[in-house]
Amino acid sequence: MLTPEILMKSLVDETRLRCVMLLMVETELCVCEFGYALGEVQPKISRHLGTLRENHVMQDRRAGQWVYYRLHPDLPPWAKILIQAVAQGVEGAEIHKEDRERLRTMPDRPGRCHGTDHP
Repeated sequence: MLTPEILMKSLVDETRLRCVMLLMVETELCVCEFGYALGEVQPKISRHLGTLRENHVMQDRRAGQWVYYRLHPDLPPWAKILIQAVAQGVEGAEIHKEDRERLRTMPDRPGRCHGTDHP
């Protein structure tokens, strides 16, 4: 169960915060997209996404060999409000702009929300 303490601990880590902030712009992202956008290796990204999944902040789905993540659809209203407020607070931060720009320019991005495998 997600509590305010768990959510705050989840967002205090920069990598996890950056992942959640990307999902405020995108509906769903593959592990490879998070890695590309953040410039981090897949094992590190997977570890942080696993923490967010275990804390009920994100939900994952498998599509072939790929794992896609989205914000958990059952986030309590208070958690959605808090995440939206954080997103507004970091909106102009350079690191978050750079993450979104790298993601936007990623070559060969996987298919969106159709269960398609990565090309």
